[in-house]
Amino acid sequence: MNAQLERISVNPKVCFGKPCIKGTRIWVSLVLDKLAQGETEAELLESYPHLTHEDILAAIAYGAEVSRERIVPVPTEAV
Repeated sequence: MNAQLERISVNPKVCFGKPCIKGTRIWVSLVLDKLAQGETEAELLESYPHLTHEDILAAIAYGAEVSRERIVPVPTEAV
């Protein structure tokens, strides 16, 4: 597994099971949407102080994996 993907978590009890940055309730899709809308990394980090540069790269890596139409093996936290 891509080491960056270890920063992504899927937990059915957190954010309806949507992929999030581990340890937060920040959806991967939110990070990708903000970047797609032209928000800079610096703006994201200012708006979401819990995010790190590595978290943003992990969100991009997750998006790349999903776009390959493969199942992305992300550990699911125990319910």
